[in-house]
Amino acid sequence: MDPSDLYDLDPAAHDVPAGLHMVAGLTGFADAGSAVTQFTEYLLDTLEHRVVASFDVDTLLDYRARRPTMYFDQDHLTDYRPAKLNLYLARDELGQQFLLLAGFEPDFQWERFTAAVLGLVERFQVSTTTWVHAIPMPVPHTRPISVTVSGNRTELIDSLSVWKPHTQVPANALHLVEFRLHNLGHPVTGFVLLIPHYLADTEYPSAAVASLESISAATGLIFPTDRLREEGRDFIAKIDEQVATNQELGRLVSTLEQRHDSYMEDSPLRSPLTDEDGLLPSADEIAAELEKFLAHRRTGDDEQPRT
Repeated sequence: MDPSDLYDLDPAAHDVPAGLHMVAGLTGFADAGSAVTQFTEYLLDTLEHRVVASFDVDTLLDYRARRPTMYFDQDHLTDYRPAKLNLYLARDELGQQFLLLAGFEPDFQWERFTAAVLGLVERFQVSTTTWVHAIPMPVPHTRPISVTVSGNRTELIDSLSVWKPHTQVPANALHLVEFRLHNLGHPVTGFVLLIPHYLADTEYPSAAVASLESISAATGLIFPTDRLREEGRDFIAKIDEQVATNQELGRLVSTLEQRHDSYMEDSPLRSPLTDEDGLLPSADEIAAELEKFLAHRRTGDDEQPRT
């Protein structure tokens, strides 16, 4: 089957300039700190954009694994928001155009989906492809978010990649896209954000900022980040308050800081994740202490006071 049958091109697709950067982020797997979700939603909320190609959701999505949400209003259904996987033509803050591949990660037909993306890269003569995702790691929230960089742009790997492991990883669909593009010699970069494991299930604004900064470093595109940065400062301040009032929690965060700083200073530690014995620090105690606070942040602020 022709991979191009997986998507419908917008009639205005012939107006897309050749040689643009392609930026990608797909949700559904290992989105620690909701980094990719926030990153793509923020771009679509703040930047001028239009759809260039729409992928076939019914072919690529497992509805039973990721059921869409419908709103029930007393006795009838009032809203249905289907999943989307689109290629957009967008403009950054300076008016520079770029392509944005955003939406859900396909559950099915990865090889065909990858071939379809490669076909779009060729069709629009994409100059570089850059994508982001985020994974939980035992690193402290008190330090800047680090990244692991993959691909074939050695200048970015040499200057930005903090952790370079030899390991097997559960694949994201964009891993396969990167692998195929790398083999073709197309300039491609993947950024893996290393998110504090005890914040992995939150909407961590700093993770979205780190995503945008990574894309900017690879492409020169400029994005508005003031709102996210302010939200990030407020979020960190609340976490710091929680840490300051609990000595045990403070010691645990301090231990993560020491291991992180030792690694960054070229210590003999094998990675920023392990201690001298090669053991992973546990997230359980930190998560337990923060659970009530984070649950309150997600729901408590929306509750109305009782009268």
